[in-house]
Amino acid sequence: MKSSVRALIVLAILLILSGRTIVHAQSRQHYDVAAYLYPAYASDDPRLRPFWPMGFGEWETVMTMQQRNPGHYWNRKPLWGFINEADPSVMEMEIDQAVRHGINVFIFDWYWFDGRPFMETTLTNGFLKAKNRSKMKFYLMWANHDVVNTWDTRISQLPEQNVIWQGSIDRDEFEKICRRNIELFFKQPEYYKIEGRPVFMIYDVANFIKGLGGIEQAADAVKWFKQEVKRAGFPGLELQFTMWAPNLNYSGFDAGKSEKPENAFVNKLGFTSSSHYQFAHFLNVNQDYIDLMEQARKEWEHIDSTFSIPYYPHISIGWDNSPRIRVSPVVKNNTPENFEKALRMARDYVDKHPKQVQLITINSWNEWTETSYLQPDNIYGYGYLEAVRKVFGGEK
Repeated sequence: MKSSVRALIVLAILLILSGRTIVHAQSRQHYDVAAYLYPAYASDDPRLRPFWPMGFGEWETVMTMQQRNPGHYWNRKPLWGFINEADPSVMEMEIDQAVRHGINVFIFDWYWFDGRPFMETTLTNGFLKAKNRSKMKFYLMWANHDVVNTWDTRISQLPEQNVIWQGSIDRDEFEKICRRNIELFFKQPEYYKIEGRPVFMIYDVANFIKGLGGIEQAADAVKWFKQEVKRAGFPGLELQFTMWAPNLNYSGFDAGKSEKPENAFVNKLGFTSSSHYQFAHFLNVNQDYIDLMEQARKEWEHIDSTFSIPYYPHISIGWDNSPRIRVSPVVKNNTPENFEKALRMARDYVDKHPKQVQLITINSWNEWTETSYLQPDNIYGYGYLEAVRKVFGGEK
């Protein structure tokens, strides 16, 4: 007995000296770092013209900021220029840069208004036609919010919120987009899956329920959606819940006495995981970034103790909506160095949850007009991208 124990000890020492145990541990460690991609920076989508008539998409808002507001402190410029992200050659460059700096998933904000897709060409003409698309995964975040006058800087400062398009849709329309997304996107080899299940995120759950006519009808629609996904050959659907207050403040839902109302509500609708989209959705962003980090960490603890579905930690780079509305709450001290600290906090969270996929979401790849972007600029250069690379590594 003693000799066998000694043999095991000797073997362990030899493995440590050879570095095998260390290499094995590192090879098992893998993080999926997913950046939301806002697809408004395109030049080939005529549906963008009513909001941005110059034909550059929302780059127009960035380009004209100083012209509209002379002397305003917000004066950001992209180091890559005012690129057309619906151009596959441009997207190839972006994919290379993303992977090099440790980002391996794009979450495309995906829109459907007036019976057809909106802002989809960055995905269909850009990403899906990029020669190096196999380097990246992608999935959809259905941005089913109402469209108001915020995008159009000519009327964005009006006191009233004029609804241009409603984000809620009925059951027939929902089935139409689900079938389309399964065929057009879920079946792509690059579509991001968790244990084989395509991931699909819903941004505005209250709007989703409204369009379908109530919680029971929404739950039934989700059940149908999951069946369609299985019928298409997948083991199931990973339906992701966007954590923010309006999604959980749905009146009239009776959870009973057996569990927390929020958790019962999410489970009733068939969601299987969750993340956030922006710090601004659940925190007062008009403060220091270090304070926001601590508040975000406490929110993650609250989610852990409340919900039974996995939560994938979210980090936002910042918030400043001045390009659209001139006066905005502003995150302060959101330097690349502090952003790196936040990423390490997110990495620590996923390390402490080994039973779930090691997925982290970031806002965002390119939300320029909300001042929360990874792309290099005239202020910090490649600082934010380098922060991701330092924490999660990247392609050599």
